[in-house]
Amino acid sequence: MGAHVEILEKLQGALQWQGFEVYPFQVGWYNGVLDPVFHLSFPSDTLAVVVLSAPSMFEKAFKPFLAQHELQSLRDPIDQCVSYHMVQVKERFSAYDIDIIYDYELHPNRRPKVLMQTAAHVSGAAYYYQRKDVEQDPWGAKKMFGVCVHPRFGGWFAIRAVLVFTDVQALGLEQTLPIDCVPSREDRISLLESFNFNWKDGKYRDVLPAEEKYSAEQTLYFATPPAERLTLLTLSGQIQPIHPC
Repeated sequence: MGAHVEILEKLQGALQWQGFEVYPFQVGWYNGVLDPVFHLSFPSDTLAVVVLSAPSMFEKAFKPFLAQHELQSLRDPIDQCVSYHMVQVKERFSAYDIDIIYDYELHPNRRPKVLMQTAAHVSGAAYYYQRKDVEQDPWGAKKMFGVCVHPRFGGWFAIRAVLVFTDVQALGLEQTLPIDCVPSREDRISLLESFNFNWKDGKYRDVLPAEEKYSAEQTLYFATPPAERLTLLTLSGQIQPIHPC
């Protein structure tokens, strides 16, 4: 049994009860579908793991985090929560060298450090629907962004981080293809148009019946502009007022 098998079992045990899901992939699978400018600079058989947050993360991880930790005024509270749990993972797996890459991290030239939706697709976590997945698309010169759909949560989830175990080879890891849960051309057009033209109403999230969705409280939180979220948490009594340093 390769080291990656034991790592994945322990990683799932550490994060699943907090409302996170983990999906492994080899760096080469990711690099193999992207232009070199986006490649991760690790050997192709290096173990990497996508970390998703399910709807339950809000209750299982985020709200307990708010109750137990003092927030930093200049950082998004969800980002602080995710970072806390990823650092806990790094400490738990201290025998390995882990590079944590968060969804919001950019290179100095503003290019994302990881294309999270591509990572989710190659790991089998969620299908990344893009313009190229629509035959004879109707959009002409319009730029259309792609969106991931989870087979159980639809659009009610988020891709939070990629963990690269830089010193672990995953030679025996078999690739699991993502489930194509929006197979028809018409539904793909509807999904991409809803996401690109009306993403704020969140209707694209309901592209398929979801096992679990965000609560009303969670929906309100994510609908609130990031700069106003600390105020929302303060007014709702989730945290004490934060005074800038």
